[in-house]
Amino acid sequence: MVKTPSMAAVAAVSMLLVLIVPLIQTADARVGVCYGRNGNNLPSEQQVVSLYQSNGIGRMRMYDPDQAALQALKGSNIDLILDVPNDSLRSLASNASQWVQSNVAPFASDVNFTCISVGNEVEPSDSNAQYVLPAMQNVRTALNAANLGRIPVSTAIKFDLLGNSNPPSAGSFNSSAVSYITPIINFLKSNGAPLLANIYPYFSYVDNPQSININYALFTSPGTVVTDTGNGLKYQNLFDAMVDSVYAAVARVGAPNLAVVVSESGWPSDGGTAATVDNASTYIKNLINHVKGGTPRKPRGPLETYLFAMFDENQKPAGVEQHFGLFNPDGTPKYQISFN
Repeated sequence: MVKTPSMAAVAAVSMLLVLIVPLIQTADARVGVCYGRNGNNLPSEQQVVSLYQSNGIGRMRMYDPDQAALQALKGSNIDLILDVPNDSLRSLASNASQWVQSNVAPFASDVNFTCISVGNEVEPSDSNAQYVLPAMQNVRTALNAANLGRIPVSTAIKFDLLGNSNPPSAGSFNSSAVSYITPIINFLKSNGAPLLANIYPYFSYVDNPQSININYALFTSPGTVVTDTGNGLKYQNLFDAMVDSVYAAVARVGAPNLAVVVSESGWPSDGGTAATVDNASTYIKNLINHVKGGTPRKPRGPLETYLFAMFDENQKPAGVEQHFGLFNPDGTPKYQISFN
């Protein structure tokens, strides 16, 4: 038999989450935090929203239209990127009206939807790839029909779609991705929507530690590490080089002015190579400060960026995937961060 916690216990936990000294403080509305929910020990949805509010985190990315979470977000003034899960792409490629009517329209007067991300890290070889663009088009149509045309529609890509990123000005999509991503970028351009990109210097570093110094990945290099031979721009950190590679790749397929939102970036605190609390703390603190100023290619910041993730998620595959949280599941922060 599953025991239900008493009302007093629930109230006590809620009060604890709200009264925790806000070690994570955000004054920059361009920095958000991803709310992954792949765990069986996480706070309730209302407690999570309270945790965002008590720490001044004004932006959230959520990976599925959980009704309890959407209810909790009502009146919170938290900006929300809401994902269409990958397993819903096929049905939305036929019609997205019901999805919008169930998951966006009823909440739109009280929840600040800033984007609908149709799919996350869909690879061109995935069986769902053929459904991404039709689903995006149908979501756009359904939003317009619901008088919600103000909400942009996009998709989140994995950095691995790039075939070349060195130097950053030579950034280009790999040959298998060009035919997949180009129509999507044309759709974004014609609708004035940004491209969402998940950027992880951590994985680039651990995949190639012989060529990449960890200080370059952690924003702690004392000076220029890479000078772009294509345009002379100087790079002191890997994050900028990766983002500017995406800008270059997007420009190469005809959209030089398309905005890019960093829809995920983080560093694990356990479970693998260089995955320590100190490294995670260093990366996150430096990332928060850095994105206020843009990149060498696009220096007029801030760069809208979402930290991954709010909590450790114990139902993800064992290893680093379980340890990207800024907070422990009980709501206590892993390390002190100031967004100010």
